[in-house]
Amino acid sequence: MTATSPVTDRPESKDIPALQPARHAQTGRSLLRGGLPIVAFLLLWEFGPLLMSPSGRVFLPQFHVVVGAWWSMLLDGVIWQHFQASLLRSLIGFAIATVAGVALGLVIGWYRPVAEALNPLLEIFRNTAALALLPVFTLLLGIGELSKVSIVIFAAFFPVLLNTIAGVRSVDPLLIRAGRSLGLSQVQMFRHIVLPAAVPTTFTGIRMAGAASILVLIAAEMVGAQAGLGFLITSAQNSFLIPDMYAGLVTISLLGLLVNAGLLRVERHFSRWQDGER
Repeated sequence: MTATSPVTDRPESKDIPALQPARHAQTGRSLLRGGLPIVAFLLLWEFGPLLMSPSGRVFLPQFHVVVGAWWSMLLDGVIWQHFQASLLRSLIGFAIATVAGVALGLVIGWYRPVAEALNPLLEIFRNTAALALLPVFTLLLGIGELSKVSIVIFAAFFPVLLNTIAGVRSVDPLLIRAGRSLGLSQVQMFRHIVLPAAVPTTFTGIRMAGAASILVLIAAEMVGAQAGLGFLITSAQNSFLIPDMYAGLVTISLLGLLVNAGLLRVERHFSRWQDGER
C-alpha cells in the first residue's frame, strides 16, 4: 500500500480564488451602506428648500443650484485658483508640523528627562486654541503667507506630537528588552522596534492634524487674504452670492476628503507589516 501524499489533498490553492467574488461583494455592500447616508443628505438638500418660503430658498438654495454655481466657477478657473492657494498653504504647514511633531515626539517618548523638562511648556501651548492665537500671528507676521502657514503649523503640530509620544510609550517592553538582549543599537532599536510599533498611533495624530490644518487655514483666510477658499466664502457672502458661498463650502469638503484619502493610503503603506504583508 502506498501512503497518500497530504500535499495533494490540500484545497487551499482552489479555495483562495473562490473567495475573491465574496470579498468583492462584501466591499460593494460596504460602499453601498456608506453611500446611502450621503445620497439621503443630498436628496434632503435638493428637496428640503422647496418646503421653505421663497426668501428662505435664497439663503438655502437647492443642491443643483449650488452645483451649477460650482461648475461655472470651475470653468472660469475661480475655484481652482482658490483651491490651489488653500491646498499649498495647508500642505506646507502640515508637512512642517508632521516632521517636527514626529521627531520631537520620538525624543520625548523615548527619553524621560527630556519629557520631564518639556512637558510643562507643551501643556501650556497645547491647551491654547490655535484660533485664539490668530490675532497674535497676524499682528506679528502680517496678513501674508507666513502668518497663515504658521497658524497651520501650530494647529497641526500638537496632534502629531502627542500621538507620537503615546505610540512610543505604548511599545511592548518585552520587544524592547528583546532588542537590547540582541545587542541592537539605539538607531536599530528605533528602526526595527519603536517606529513600526508606533506607526498606527502616530498616523492617528497625523490624520487629526490633516483635518486641523484645513479648518484653521480656512478661518485664517476669512480674516485676511486675497485668495483661498476661506476668502472665497467670505467674499461671496459679502457680495450676497449665496450659491457661490455654498460652492466654496462643498470645495472645502472635497479638499478634506482628498487629504484624508491620501493619508489613509500612506498609512496603509507603512502599516503593511500588521497584515502579514511583506
